[in-house]
Amino acid sequence: MAVIKTDVLVIGSGPGGEGAAMQLAKGGKEVVVCERYHRIGGGCTHWGTIPSKALRFAIYQMTEALRSPILVRAGVKAEPTMSELRLGAQSVISQQESMRRSFYSRNNVQVLTGHAKFVSPHEVQIGPNVRVEAKQFVLAVGSSPYRPANVDFNHPRIFDSDTILNLNDKPHSMAVYGAGVVGCEYASMFRNLDVKVNLVNTRSRLLEFLDDEITDALSYHMRDRGVLIRHNEAMERVEPQDDGVVLHLKSGKALKTDILLWAAGRTGNVGDLGLEAVGLQPDGRGYLATNDYFQTSAEHVYAVGDVVGFPSLASAAYTQGRAAAKHILGSGEKIESINDIPSGIYTSPEISSIGKTERQLTEQCIPYEVGHSHFKSLARAQISGRAIGMLKILFHRETLEILGVHCFGSQAAEIVHIGQAIMAQTGGGNTLKYFLDTTFNYPTMAEAYRVAALNGYNRLHNE
Repeated sequence: MAVIKTDVLVIGSGPGGEGAAMQLAKGGKEVVVCERYHRIGGGCTHWGTIPSKALRFAIYQMTEALRSPILVRAGVKAEPTMSELRLGAQSVISQQESMRRSFYSRNNVQVLTGHAKFVSPHEVQIGPNVRVEAKQFVLAVGSSPYRPANVDFNHPRIFDSDTILNLNDKPHSMAVYGAGVVGCEYASMFRNLDVKVNLVNTRSRLLEFLDDEITDALSYHMRDRGVLIRHNEAMERVEPQDDGVVLHLKSGKALKTDILLWAAGRTGNVGDLGLEAVGLQPDGRGYLATNDYFQTSAEHVYAVGDVVGFPSLASAAYTQGRAAAKHILGSGEKIESINDIPSGIYTSPEISSIGKTERQLTEQCIPYEVGHSHFKSLARAQISGRAIGMLKILFHRETLEILGVHCFGSQAAEIVHIGQAIMAQTGGGNTLKYFLDTTFNYPTMAEAYRVAALNGYNRLHNE
């Protein structure tokens, strides 16, 4: 058996593992990465973020083209298959994997393939023939869709977010159980393909962690597109049939659709990781508790990314990996931006936000004011035909400090970063006055900041 000795073993090659490994290697540590799949990049690259967003873009391109007045008048119609819509994703995935593999090569980081399992506090067995001894470890093992035992995921009409991208034929109807980020994104995506969608939400409103005005807008536009949203529902049982799936709800409803997408929760990938050998006990959903430096209760073991739970974003995982690496390298400083990570939700239209919501500011008794910019008033949005949406700035009534930025509409995930950059300024730089006094290119979507700032400032001084 081959024995490899190293400073740090990183388990998992997704964003969290990559962020940790690159930071450690550049900091002078000898690093080995273990990936259980034959391709690096983790779920983010191969069956999560990248392929789902590539499919979304392919659907967007198709629907936009078919709505062109020229093509409509010419009677052009198209019904691409799911396989054809996924073609672009495979090219992107290959490019991403190749690029990431070059990162490890350039930084002299050895990548091993196989399932990792702790056999002692400082030893990990990888497959039958390799054992790695390391001083410290970073667990970046990710998460998987939660699969309740009473749902038959082997049935060809029942899917989760890992398997839905393998769908061969476009269904006429589908039920999405779970209205979190994944559920809302896929409900939007399939509705854009003219699939009849039932979105079943176990809570009273969509995406409760977002600003209420944003979730209200999302609900309105999803319903306007034809998505049937059912709030405050819970599954009684799932009945698979030859010609569809019946989702029985505790309220007495029975929803029969062609397919079911189960999108209710995720669980950390800690099964058979041998955590008992290092004295670690995950919670009931497979998540590991960490401190501010992503150190577990076993001080030489760190955990980052989805396996630590919320916010379960690829962007957050990468930053967490870097934060853990910096602590291993001896830095006692926390990455201040670790708690200021913007959300990016790729519904139709998309959503992004950073900072406090109105609900949070009200509960905390912080005096704030609101500035709005509706995209329908922006020349760039009118030109591009993407006039649905708005930018919302929340700022302190007295200091004009920006407390939150919330965006709904085309390019929201890009637009929010301007607000993020200003909110990160210190020494009095975070203020609404930046947007009042800055000249923006015209016409642009970024101009929404100036419009929203003027709207809020005028509201403040015209009372």
